[in-house]
Amino acid sequence: MENSEEKRLMGGFLFLTEKEAKLAEAERKKIAYLESKVDYSRPEDILYIYDKTIQENVFCTPVGMMYLKHMQEYLLEQKGIDPASVAAIPLNSTFQEYGKAQTAKEKLQSKHDQEMGAKKSQLAVSIILNLLLALAMVAMFIISLNSENPNIINYKRAITDQYATWEQELTERESVIRERERELMIE
Repeated sequence: MENSEEKRLMGGFLFLTEKEAKLAEAERKKIAYLESKVDYSRPEDILYIYDKTIQENVFCTPVGMMYLKHMQEYLLEQKGIDPASVAAIPLNSTFQEYGKAQTAKEKLQSKHDQEMGAKKSQLAVSIILNLLLALAMVAMFIISLNSENPNIINYKRAITDQYATWEQELTERESVIRERERELMIE
């Protein structure tokens, strides 16, 4: 038996996952604790414990269900206990879907397929968002380069253009002043 199977084996059952086997182990410990505290000479106490474990869904693995079945059979054999007062053991999972039996492996595979589909859609959304963010960054750089206001990207060009404009204005004013001086004959 390989190591993986050993980790999934509990109470004579081979579980699909280690997590389920650990849950069964925890239920086995609960059963051992109950057995150490239960007094089978008082069937009324056993009935109370049986009803409480069913109401609170204490057991959900086959190991726990077998213990509940053991308690149920014990209670049904007792003369002082009304068989109608012994509740049926509720099962919290389905064993048949669409008229055909579905194995646990098929359920696990179906769940895996659903998770993979969800992951693929998340990946697609992530890629689209990353592309949109990259386009937004490119647009921001283009706007910054073409902006009239100086910023860290185009400050040199903006300042050079500003000084060039001032120089041109000063040259024009100087030529106007010289022209006036010639008209007025001022040296």
